[in-house]
Amino acid sequence: MEKIQTVAVIGAGYMGGGIAQSLAMAGMTVILADVSPEATKTSLARLLREAGEFEAQGLFPEGAAVTIEKHLSAAQSIEEAVTSVDFIEEAVPEVPTIKHEVLRRICAAARPDAIIGTNTSTLPVHTLAPAVTNPERFLTVHFSNPAPFIPGVELVSGTATDPAVIPVVKDMLNRAGRSSAEVADTPGFVLNRLQYVLLKEANSIVEEGIATAPDVDTIVRSTFGFRLPFFGPFAIADMAGLDVYANCFKTFEDAFGPRLATPELLTSLVSEGKFGVKSGQGFTGTFTEEQRAALVAYRNKAYAKMAQLLEELGPSPLAS
Repeated sequence: MEKIQTVAVIGAGYMGGGIAQSLAMAGMTVILADVSPEATKTSLARLLREAGEFEAQGLFPEGAAVTIEKHLSAAQSIEEAVTSVDFIEEAVPEVPTIKHEVLRRICAAARPDAIIGTNTSTLPVHTLAPAVTNPERFLTVHFSNPAPFIPGVELVSGTATDPAVIPVVKDMLNRAGRSSAEVADTPGFVLNRLQYVLLKEANSIVEEGIATAPDVDTIVRSTFGFRLPFFGPFAIADMAGLDVYANCFKTFEDAFGPRLATPELLTSLVSEGKFGVKSGQGFTGTFTEEQRAALVAYRNKAYAKMAQLLEELGPSPLAS
């Protein structure tokens, strides 16, 4: 298969429904199915209503609601939804037994060459693959909630996944305006492993009386979180200076022990004189003087624009 044109989304809740909206808005034919015809019909009505509301609010482009209504429909059953489509996205609850049952039903009715994705956020592919016939066409395609607005998608191959499937799925995601990244098949992948570690450390800070939960949230969103829409942790470290990071890790290791010891990769780079942008080499590659100047200019503009956007939007209901 060279191009995905038809899609079934199994599970029509807020996660699956958002995925269905996103792919339908990109012009793909999308068929929705849930636990019953009534539940699917109710979800479809909600998704069409939301599409109109999002367009009216300027969150979807002009004409999006009509496009979604044209390309999104409800099936009477899982089997009917998957019978002839190119790609199937399973988005049922994060319970292995439920996913296994649904994947078996999908495989019994789908084309043998149909690509099957699971939207699991933490379960490794190898724990779900036993429920899939022809597992070479099976992988994780993990969207984030709310799917219509968050662009990143994790792609996780299993040991049996055919590498030829990846560019086909990436093309589909690209047409839907999504950015995809391939990661290894481990619990939590990258997104939730990082997200849950941050939450765990934030809990420790509150439990130790260092700061309240609202104050931790304020610090995260208004300091390093301010950078994250534009740069990941490696790029941020490269700009700050890897030698600086190495010195700070010494403080952390003294205070908190091995769990916050200096990472080996960071130690290796610093020992080689690779301090990031200022030395011309770091985590994210090499930097010429011209690239450094362009990066600093982009960074300053990005952060200023983010500040302006936040001022325009005002505080979130939680922050206020």
